Amino acid sequence: MIIEKKKSLKEYTTFKIGGPARFFCIVTNKDELIEAINFSKKSKLPFFILGKGSNILVSDDGFPGIAIKMEMKGITYMEDGNTVKVTVASGEDWDTLVKETVEKGFYGLENLSYIPGTVGASPVQNIGAYGSEVKDMIETVHVLDVLKDEYLDLSNEVCKFSYRNSIFKKDPRRYVVLSVTFILNKKGKLNYEYKDLKEYFTYKKIKEPNLEQVRDAIIEIRKKKLPDLRDCGSAGSFFKNVIVSATKAKELTTKYPEMIVHPLNDKKVKIPVAWILDNLCGFRGVKKGNVGTYKNQALVIINLGNATSAEVIALAQKMVDGVYEKTGIEIEPEVEYVI
Repeated sequence: MIIEKKKSLKEYTTFKIGGPARFFCIVTNKDELIEAINFSKKSKLPFFILGKGSNILVSDDGFPGIAIKMEMKGITYMEDGNTVKVTVASGEDWDTLVKETVEKGFYGLENLSYIPGTVGASPVQNIGAYGSEVKDMIETVHVLDVLKDEYLDLSNEVCKFSYRNSIFKKDPRRYVVLSVTFILNKKGKLNYEYKDLKEYFTYKKIKEPNLEQVRDAIIEIRKKKLPDLRDCGSAGSFFKNVIVSATKAKELTTKYPEMIVHPLNDKKVKIPVAWILDNLCGFRGVKKGNVGTYKNQALVIINLGNATSAEVIALAQKMVDGVYEKTGIEIEPEVEYVI
């Protein structure tokens, strides 16, 4: 393993923004990871784990510690009746995994199609889309506990998953994800009740879509909403959707009858931030210096060419303020700031 100095992180993120890491390395196995972590400890420097850089914004000043890029690979399948246990190394590409499981006829991950990033990032963020969250398929997460210098298999319950959150996100420098074990099914029930999917299949006149059709639909929908990373930098959806009380949701839908809401239970309601940014705040397709929001999706901040992290943060704050002014809701970034 080679530890490099002053390595630019700009090309290691989908935003294509960021200064250099003081130190940088690529790890492909446990021994190399331990070597990198020990370097961090001996040097008394922080570390951060880098996958495909699809959900981060790196500071213009870079990172003062060691950036550890995870490239561990490997996928194993264990079939037991209708159940399939899939164990995947953290450096595997997420959508390649989804594509493979769909092709094999295994149900579970199809609604999470076309999400950029690595498998190791999936439990950290508890990635979700189109009515599905990865926590519902995770059995265990194999990690290195940096604090105790030991390997652990953390159960789904121990991971403390919630909306776009987990124990890994709450304590980012304690656990390093090495692999994830998913439980999938050979006979499953497809979930296409999400508004965009229902409209898609209604338009296509498909009453009972199959596994591959659900994946294809989600890819087509996401391609229309998200920019091509070959054209501009982006970290995808910049903000989390908001979960509010039923009382607050009623107040808002009374004021804005067209507002889209998704009741979670009797007390909680999820509201798509994209709808607020677009319909109430007029943030779709705006430009400010070298940054802007995507023409098809107000939730997506894009790098128009030579953007800085400071410009992104300034636009993001303007969006936060705009949403609060219109709704009284404080929205939070889904993108992680690396400083």
